Amino acid sequence: MITKKNTYTKALEIKKENLAAKQRQYDIMLNAAYASHPELKGYDDKLSALGASLAITALSGDAEKLAEIKQQSLEISALKKVILKKCQVQDVVYDCPICADTGYVNGKLCDCVKKIANAIAIKEFNKMMPIDDCTFENFDLKYYNDANARRRMTSILKQCTEYVIGFDPNASSNLLFLGGPGLGKTHLTMAIVAGVIEKGYFPVYGPADSLFSAIEKEKFQSENNGAYEQMLNCDLLVIDDLGTEMVTSFTKSALYNLINTRLLTKKPTIINTNLSMEEIISKYTPRIASRLFGEFSTSQFLGTDIRQQKLLGN
Repeated sequence: MITKKNTYTKALEIKKENLAAKQRQYDIMLNAAYASHPELKGYDDKLSALGASLAITALSGDAEKLAEIKQQSLEISALKKVILKKCQVQDVVYDCPICADTGYVNGKLCDCVKKIANAIAIKEFNKMMPIDDCTFENFDLKYYNDANARRRMTSILKQCTEYVIGFDPNASSNLLFLGGPGLGKTHLTMAIVAGVIEKGYFPVYGPADSLFSAIEKEKFQSENNGAYEQMLNCDLLVIDDLGTEMVTSFTKSALYNLINTRLLTKKPTIINTNLSMEEIISKYTPRIASRLFGEFSTSQFLGTDIRQQKLLGN
């Protein structure tokens, strides 16, 4: 499972490695300059001596002497800079001048780390699902031939686009996508996931069987990798293909706890399923069905299986 903690750890490692590489290159150039220009060491010794004199003179209150020492320091520093420039030794140029590539500003993560983490997340999601191929722009309404289906899907597409634009991890609504296979539920779900990541938030996404399997392993096989905690606390939880998992008393309990806890903490959840309302009611508990149909904004997808249409060359 892709977790926020692991992704941000990788992002910080990238920042650290890049900064170290820049520093190594600077040190190589600097050492070469000192090797070819021994006078640089002499300049350093003079600047060090002047620094000591500067401190003593400042305490004495001799303003004239103080100004003289400062001027000498400036002149020697200028001579040193001329040589270093000739040797093409330049100060390290940071990718992010705000945090100087440390990844932190005033003890908080810099936005540059968040951007790297977002790129990592998109890359990792692409390994699971073709997230780059599932965009709002390439959601083709031409496959919804029936006028009623096209109107419905046009409205749902607009709803999903606006959902990303106004996404708030503490206020956005919960979405339940219903409909048969091949109607675009996963496509629009992935487009939402990509949009949320681009806005700097971190979702947890997965097919229902994978998510519940991760929870089960944590509980019964001592694989405590924080998966369940991530599902409870992430900015957006996306459960794909609810109903494809093996429905047991454990998965029912896990699903209820996920939904109920996130409702209580006002964290948004998106669920898509091929099941009808009647099938959800019969397959899961009344408490689950009540929360899904009472607390989620339900969208019924219409049309004919797009995958079949493509296979038939439509």
